[in-house]
Amino acid sequence: MRNSIVIAIAILFSNILFSQVFEPIKWTSKIEKESDDVYLLYFEATLDKGWHVYSQRVVETDEIAPTATEFTFTNEDKAFELVGETIEPKGIEKFDKVFEMDIKYFEDEVVFIQKIKHIDKSVKVIKAEVFYGVCDDEKCLAPEVIEFVFDLDKLTANIQTDGDSENTESAQIIPEIKKNVNELASSDVKEEDLDQKSSDKKGLFAIFLIAFLSGFAALLTPCVFPMIPMTVSFFTKQSKTKAAGIKNAIIYGVFIIVIYVGLGSVITAIFGADAMNELSTSVWFNLVFFTLLLLFATSFLGAFEIMLPNSWANKVDRQADRGGVLGIFFMALALAIISFSCTGPIVGTILVESALKGGIAPVVGMFGFSLAIALPFALFAMFPGWLNSLPKSGGWLNTVKVVLGFLELAFAFKFLSQADLVLQLHWLEREVFLAIWIAVFGTLGLYLLGKIKLPHDSAIDHISVGRLLLALLTISFTIYLIPGLWGAPLKLISGFPPPMSYSESPHGVGNTKGMVSLNEELPEGAKYGEHDIVSFVDYQQGIAYAKEVNKPVLIDFTGYACVNCRKMEENVWSQPDVLKLLKNDVVLISLYVDYKKELPVEEQYISKTTGKKIKTIGNKWSDFQITRYKANAQPYYVMIDLDEKNVIDPIAYTPDAKEYLTWLQKGLENFNK
Repeated sequence: MRNSIVIAIAILFSNILFSQVFEPIKWTSKIEKESDDVYLLYFEATLDKGWHVYSQRVVETDEIAPTATEFTFTNEDKAFELVGETIEPKGIEKFDKVFEMDIKYFEDEVVFIQKIKHIDKSVKVIKAEVFYGVCDDEKCLAPEVIEFVFDLDKLTANIQTDGDSENTESAQIIPEIKKNVNELASSDVKEEDLDQKSSDKKGLFAIFLIAFLSGFAALLTPCVFPMIPMTVSFFTKQSKTKAAGIKNAIIYGVFIIVIYVGLGSVITAIFGADAMNELSTSVWFNLVFFTLLLLFATSFLGAFEIMLPNSWANKVDRQADRGGVLGIFFMALALAIISFSCTGPIVGTILVESALKGGIAPVVGMFGFSLAIALPFALFAMFPGWLNSLPKSGGWLNTVKVVLGFLELAFAFKFLSQADLVLQLHWLEREVFLAIWIAVFGTLGLYLLGKIKLPHDSAIDHISVGRLLLALLTISFTIYLIPGLWGAPLKLISGFPPPMSYSESPHGVGNTKGMVSLNEELPEGAKYGEHDIVSFVDYQQGIAYAKEVNKPVLIDFTGYACVNCRKMEENVWSQPDVLKLLKNDVVLISLYVDYKKELPVEEQYISKTTGKKIKTIGNKWSDFQITRYKANAQPYYVMIDLDEKNVIDPIAYTPDAKEYLTWLQKGLENFNK
């Protein structure tokens, strides 16, 4: 009897010692009535020291990214409506080298608040779910879903976990949370750190600079350039004194700026400070602007002209004859209308790009563009002698217009690419995108060399030195793009083409480096994983293959949003000795615990270990890890034999490559005994 007790205690302590099931986060909830039909729903998470949960605002990307916290509200009967977005506090923001993006997360305690308006008074219960993932500096846990039920009559909230519920009576909201919901709602704006403000300023300056340079490009088009001497001569001849001429020209320039900045202000007012920014991920938004830029490009290349009605120009021109300040304003407006066929596509492109930034970016963009347009008129009016140094109008103006057309055409495919990425159609993968850019810029190079002529081009006997230099630059850029088809990173255009992972061949066309022979077929259910390691994503298929080849199995419990899983793959698995073993001596099974694809209904079940419903493939592998290995963190590595028994104790995050290699070698040695 005594021996049995000792053994039982030993087993108990052994389970405690080796169990790695973490529960670092606890959720509670509260509800507060703000008015007769408005309620505040509070979701409060308390985290153990060292653990963090991520913000709702995680950049959508095809690459790895943190698990964003997501709130879902059941509202099939339309009993209520959400008032604004779910509010979250400022949190901690930093650039993460693994994810290669800015991330935001919360430690210790975090409170999310959702305001709702109660519409159907017969419905007394509001149901919500929160999907989240938690990590510390060494591991991440599989994402989970917690269900909440809010009782509007009793002002209580329950947390439900598959039949069990924990009642949390309504209590007075803690002062730090209660302060002001509106204050919390705007905290991300009011309390931005200096780095974020600096980043915004840099972004606006970049937009201003691009727009300013675009304005100078617009000056060199057939619609604008010839108007410089005409307009300046008008002011100098009509003004009684030189000073009056200069003053009128300056007023003219100011009105040009006012007109274009007014256009930017209208765009901002119509769409709001952030609406366009939110639309940037919309499929329809990207398709519409792909079509617009395609039309702009076709117009610049000479197929047709985009013009405002002539009646507009005639009416404005008659108003300009009035003279005085009002007449000067209408002269500036006439310039904007008459030159629209050349400036319209450029203005449209700037507005699209600046609108993606949101805020006052459209105003800043239009200010930069119009300033570049207005400056020459004022400067040439001040120094009329400079007019003699201007080049004569001619075919070179149309060349500028055609070059802009090619650039518009190239940029148009960026928007089409965005739509394709969102829909995951794989129609415009990286190779296709690069092939289109190579064709566009290669054709532009031939055009600049005079090998191709377009409808409005003048006959030329030779090309200028400037045109030759631009042709050489364009051809050099085209040659630079070509290796991108074979996997070159092309850092100069980073952010324009789709990512390497969104590709027909992620390693580049024809690149078989590190892979088995192309003639060798992959085992059923296998794929090429990190570093071209043959891996399985289904446990049973991996086990079956291991028995065929008589090799031990390395189970890799991982996650798409697991930072340290990527660190292990990039820094440890990449080491030659480790990589050699992973490729040749083990069968790798990578089980992703955050894979959201739902299991067929007949395969869904309630876990006997946790009591939770297993609905997704990720849930299945997470439950498998918890049930069999009493662990729920990733990364987690288990080496087993053909009878599915451990050949060595499992390990977790091991950034020391030598230590990880020793573990692999010891496991292989035990398997071969």
